[in-house]
Amino acid sequence: MTKKRDDYDPNAYNPSFEWSFLTPKYWGTWLTVILCLPLALLPVSVRSWISSKIATYLVKKKPSTSHKASVNLEYCFPNKTAQERDDILYRCLVTAGTFLLGFAALSLRNRHWLESNSTINGLEHITNTLQNGDNAILLVPHTWAIDVPAILLASKGMPVSAMAKKQSNQVMDWLMHRQRVQYGGRVYERSGGIKPFIKSVREGYLGYYLPDQDHGPEHSIFVDFFATRKATLPGMGKLAKLSKAKIIPVWSKYHASTGRFEIDIYPPLADFPSGSEELDARAMNQFIEKAGTQTPEQYMWILQLLKTQEDQRNIYKESWNKLKDK
Repeated sequence: MTKKRDDYDPNAYNPSFEWSFLTPKYWGTWLTVILCLPLALLPVSVRSWISSKIATYLVKKKPSTSHKASVNLEYCFPNKTAQERDDILYRCLVTAGTFLLGFAALSLRNRHWLESNSTINGLEHITNTLQNGDNAILLVPHTWAIDVPAILLASKGMPVSAMAKKQSNQVMDWLMHRQRVQYGGRVYERSGGIKPFIKSVREGYLGYYLPDQDHGPEHSIFVDFFATRKATLPGMGKLAKLSKAKIIPVWSKYHASTGRFEIDIYPPLADFPSGSEELDARAMNQFIEKAGTQTPEQYMWILQLLKTQEDQRNIYKESWNKLKDK
């Protein structure tokens, strides 16, 4: 019998169930969870149909969240027509809705279900890197199925070390953490700093790095991103050097028509780190551009990707005000 790997790290984020989770404060959360469980077991065709109806409404009315996505698409794809960008937004929302309605299935179903409903392309880029004696950090942009590669790789005995921000809702935070580490791995809270994460990668865990959120001007440099410029985290080159790791890009997809996950793993970034924070940040964004142009419906365009602007404008607020004035 194979000895079970011990992934416990006292420096990692290890939330546990508390009796306070059953107090009235969280009854609404538990009700939501209970309602979502049967939705996750619906046929994918039904979830896709529901999502298409919701997406049609959101594209037409453009409330706050889908309006942010429209602004991002306008800045990133200015050469596309408004109708072409709305088509991307519609497909993005259908993908999101179908995936999120089935999100609980990642916890309800077993390892066999996950593996039989997933395709991994390019796994050899990880295995070859590890066999060559190098550590590996996976560069994983925010697609809707962003957590799936970590869960899937852990199910295959390749545990992941990730960093995450604690959720304000303690019940949801605990449930999401349980799902992420159900087959092993470690999660570190961002407020604890980067050192425990680096140590974990050097111990052989696959690092899981999310490169595309806007962390504000004090933590970012501005480099090209699609047809615009984006405040981008500059430290990945240093992270790779300290971790003695190769940077392996990963693009996670969810097919709303079939309910299948598809993980595309690319060769390690060449000549990385380059010695230049700007060049390294640009290399990260170029990968997002390449994959995001091929399958734009997979990307979380609803994020405030362009919140920080070099001229300190708030492009989302400006656009929203113009929309209200019409």
